[in-house]
Amino acid sequence: MSHLITRWRVRCQRPVAYDIVCTRDLFDPQNPALLSAGRVEGGRRFVVVDSNVDQHRGEEIRAYFAHHGITARIVTFPGGEENKTLRMYLSLLGELDAFPIHRRDEPIIAVGGGVLTDVVGFVASSYRRGVPHIKVPTTLMGYVDASVGVKASINFNGSKNRLGSFEAPQRVFLDKTFLKTLPHRHILNGVCEIIKLAIIKDAELFDQLEQHGVECIAARFQNFEGGGILERAITGMLEELESNLFEENLARKVDFGHTFSYGLETSPDAGLLHGEAVLLDMLVSCLIANQRRLLSEREVERIFGLIERLGIAINPRVLDAELLWQSLLERVEHRNGLQRVPLPESLGNCVFLNDIRRQEIESCIRSLNDRVGKENEAKLEC
Repeated sequence: MSHLITRWRVRCQRPVAYDIVCTRDLFDPQNPALLSAGRVEGGRRFVVVDSNVDQHRGEEIRAYFAHHGITARIVTFPGGEENKTLRMYLSLLGELDAFPIHRRDEPIIAVGGGVLTDVVGFVASSYRRGVPHIKVPTTLMGYVDASVGVKASINFNGSKNRLGSFEAPQRVFLDKTFLKTLPHRHILNGVCEIIKLAIIKDAELFDQLEQHGVECIAARFQNFEGGGILERAITGMLEELESNLFEENLARKVDFGHTFSYGLETSPDAGLLHGEAVLLDMLVSCLIANQRRLLSEREVERIFGLIERLGIAINPRVLDAELLWQSLLERVEHRNGLQRVPLPESLGNCVFLNDIRRQEIESCIRSLNDRVGKENEAKLEC
């Protein structure tokens, strides 16, 4: 007896294209860039603004939409990893549903840091099975990392970014004048992501940070050299993301610093920003690379020297071998059964390891504590 099986195969290709646009004074009424996507006459916009940005630029933002005759619903969002939650996601969905927008020509606008753009991106991906959205990053972290890709997510069940989707923005507007009012700690938080790219991918970027990093931080990247560093960092990030937007390949250079940091970020006792956790992860990873003879002692010294020169405090006291080991095990599940840990093989080059042992992590935590002097740790008390 034969068993006949009827089968249909559905094939579809959905093109993904979005623009990342550098501009200045985005909310100047004479700057039409923000409204270049979507209808203007009689148009509406649902706008989510970071509460700190609202304090500095709220009047300017409201005046912009009023000037162009746009009916805007401005919703403020309290930034920070602690608000990247299902509750905040549902709250924004409720606000959006009470302010109806067209499904295709009235894009949601997200104005804030990486947490905000992640949550709003997830809202946009799920509301009516997908509505367009625009990102306006206002932090250095968002500028060079969180806003330029297509991932959108929230934390869930004690795990970082456990719920989410891939949702390409319609556009991303990069206006570095927003960086002028950033607290110093948040500037350094974003610098950590630039250091990530420099170590794992771009030795020339590392050289530029050594030469100009201090002045760029002091100028909040408003200077000429700062603009060059930002452009190079974003270009490098996009080179890695564009060919693998949906993470079909799970061995990703840009995951450098994102293996052990997941446990650190979700630890309530650590109190770390994303970039600070990534930096500690990178340093542990660099020391593993050094022990494996992938990274020379001279290169390790340059990395630690750059961090010290840029005034970034390192707090190895929050490192716990069990926490980092459990984070690595969780990443194995995320990376489909292999560690796939990116490590530098000399500055600017990358290899992936699948055999890191807990003993190596313990050894490198001890080594990190030995390398970080009391003078550096004293910065943490400031």
